[in-house]
Amino acid sequence: LDHYEGRTWQGWHHHVTLVAAAHAYCTLQRLDPKAPAPA
Repeated sequence: LDHYEGRTWQGWHHHVTLVAAAHAYCTLQRLDPKAPAPA
């Protein structure tokens, strides 16, 4: 966060929202018991 060069609070909020959504999606995919395990 020390080197974040965003210019507005709205831009920062948008970025963090998308990152949180992507993180949640990846976590749910990883924890899905029906998904085949990667080789």
